Amino acid sequence: MKVLRNVLKNKLKLRTEKDFPIKGIEFIDINPLMLDKDLFNEITNCFVKELKDKKIDYVLCPEARGFIFGTSVAHVIKAGIIPVRKKGKLPPSTVATTIEYEKEYGKDYLELPKLYEDDYDGKNFYIIDDIYATGNTARAIKNSVESLGGNVVGIGAVINIKELNNDEVFSLIDINES
Repeated sequence: MKVLRNVLKNKLKLRTEKDFPIKGIEFIDINPLMLDKDLFNEITNCFVKELKDKKIDYVLCPEARGFIFGTSVAHVIKAGIIPVRKKGKLPPSTVATTIEYEKEYGKDYLELPKLYEDDYDGKNFYIIDDIYATGNTARAIKNSVESLGGNVVGIGAVINIKELNNDEVFSLIDINES
């Protein structure tokens, strides 16, 4: 966590874009965290350490930046990866459920794919995303997986914006907006 502590202490590697994607939103750009190979590997290793004693069948990764971190973690812990996509991005014949949720700047929809040979029932899932803000995305995914009989054993994010939620999630960097 040496590199991560340095990021937090010196506010390195975190960029923000004002008024993106709409006016009034300050978007946190995590691309610099992925460009630094040592930092990216440290992020992966921190998640792996957190998950080592959990029996996880699948890592759920919300589109699109969650794919990046979730895939690297799933590879190391030898779990499958389930991309949670925006509505209409998965083949219609494989969609298990549509998830409606509120974002900071409007309503959105995600979809879960059907699993290859079995279903969600009785499987263990872990949700990994880049940024945890209000928590609405992760909660909507969790509720959908649980409605399909799956067990969500945890939620993790690289960055947790603590002022926007009171949730217990595993995060590597906790920040406040102010």
